[in-house]
Amino acid sequence: MTANPMILYSKHKDQFKLSDLNSANLRMILLTSTYTPSVTIIGHGVLADISGELANGNGYTTGGVALTGVVSATAGNDGYKLLTEDAVWTATDGTIPAFRYAALYYLGSLWGVTNPLIGYILCDNTPANIAETTVGNPITISCPSSGWFDLV
Repeated sequence: MTANPMILYSKHKDQFKLSDLNSANLRMILLTSTYTPSVTIIGHGVLADISGELANGNGYTTGGVALTGVVSATAGNDGYKLLTEDAVWTATDGTIPAFRYAALYYLGSLWGVTNPLIGYILCDNTPANIAETTVGNPITISCPSSGWFDLV
């Protein structure tokens, strides 16, 4: 699926730097419809602030998937966009449950916090869930050609 625009969490938005995310250990997790995003400056800021991640098993690993090939490209003189390879999970030994959101975070310490949240994507505009994924089938969230996000 082609990703909807990423909505950035405001808590750390002013601290994003090209050098921080260029070789970052970025991860994407899948969240059920029980999750309610809070992107205000006093809202969600770290992975521990959110709930509703899919359970470990059947091709999904708690903590999400690493986004390989992390590339940050400059966008003019005063901003950048974040591009990576697509996020992919493949259902094995059973189905991966339905989900509604995908969230991007940094695994480790950055900006003086542990596992800071970057942004989230609403995966279905209906609103509804993305249906469960059966054995042998992949879930692919494609990085848009314009990047997960563009800060200028």
